Amino acid sequence: MSPHYKLIYFNARGRAEHIRLIFAYSGIEYEDYRVPKERWPEYKKKTPFGMLPILEIDGKVVSQSNAIGRYLAKQHGLAGKDEWEALQCDVLVDTLGDLKQVLWKYRTEQDPIKKEERKVKLMKETIPFYLGKFEKVVADNNGFSVGSAITWCDFVFAVSLENFELIFGKASLDQYPALKGLKEKVYSIQSIAAWFAKRPITEF
Repeated sequence: MSPHYKLIYFNARGRAEHIRLIFAYSGIEYEDYRVPKERWPEYKKKTPFGMLPILEIDGKVVSQSNAIGRYLAKQHGLAGKDEWEALQCDVLVDTLGDLKQVLWKYRTEQDPIKKEERKVKLMKETIPFYLGKFEKVVADNNGFSVGSAITWCDFVFAVSLENFELIFGKASLDQYPALKGLKEKVYSIQSIAAWFAKRPITEF
């Protein structure tokens, strides 16, 4: 009998969307509970470390989005064909996390002067460095981030690149055709395209 999954997050894609893509791709039924803002203080007390997302698996609670993604990927054949590919997935997901932390600081900066300074550094240094490295990885790997088949790492990239375009504009990935192609490849998968078409519309 399949486990009962309940994914708990805010009404956003954010740190939970790659988990939703794993569920969609694998055809796994789950409850997608989105905590209303006014109920967050109540739910925060119930979380292991005061943050979302969390996943309930037959009533057992686990947190940390990448740990959840990794677990589900291993359960459903999306963690690479062997331990080496699984390790490469972890390396890329963690490195992408480093970039997302920098982007988060930019997005949440309230001082307009400091925000502009952050943007200049991002566009001139940080983004070309990271996306240039990722572009080469995907280009050298025939359009996948790891191995020769879809992994959960591809889902993390697709969601992150979608958000990147929302922040900096659709043209922002034009100089990274392999990454843009990876995003489009993921979202063209039938089961994921079906999720994409029906998912709630949110800012991020």
